[in-house]
Amino acid sequence: MSAPALMRAAAVKVVNGCHLWPYAQCPGADLRGADLVGLDLRGVDFTGADLRGADLRSANLAGAFLDRADLSGASAFALNAPGVSMRGARLVRAKLQQARLFRADLSGTDCTETDFEAARLNMTQFVGARLVRAELQEAKFVTANLRDAVFQDNHLKFTIFPDAEMGGCSGCPKDW
Repeated sequence: MSAPALMRAAAVKVVNGCHLWPYAQCPGADLRGADLVGLDLRGVDFTGADLRGADLRSANLAGAFLDRADLSGASAFALNAPGVSMRGARLVRAKLQQARLFRADLSGTDCTETDFEAARLNMTQFVGARLVRAELQEAKFVTANLRDAVFQDNHLKFTIFPDAEMGGCSGCPKDW
């Protein structure tokens, strides 16, 4: 193996047997409290993974699979995750300020007390999701789908919902 190839191989981060590189297959991985700051994790499979308290600040999770994963208490400031699938995930008290979640699927997620301040949630699916006591100041729900969601006691200062679908949503803002 060449010297540059050896250096690249040595730079791969491994946590509890999970090699953290693009398109890694780590369903059910134990990544509690893991330092994943700035990592390129596009396309990874973290289905059912335990990411409680993980640090995902500025990480790239574009097109990743986190269905049924637990991200409770995770820090994900400026997370780049367009097209991510988080169906049925737990995001309780997660910090997703300024996250980019374009075309993401958060259907059935529990976003209780989640901080989405200034997050860009354009075309994101929140079908049947639970957004309760969430920080949504300056969040952008452009053409988001909140059908059948539970939406209660959220902080909505400067939050926008242009063309959002809110049919069957309990507590969604009216007349948007």
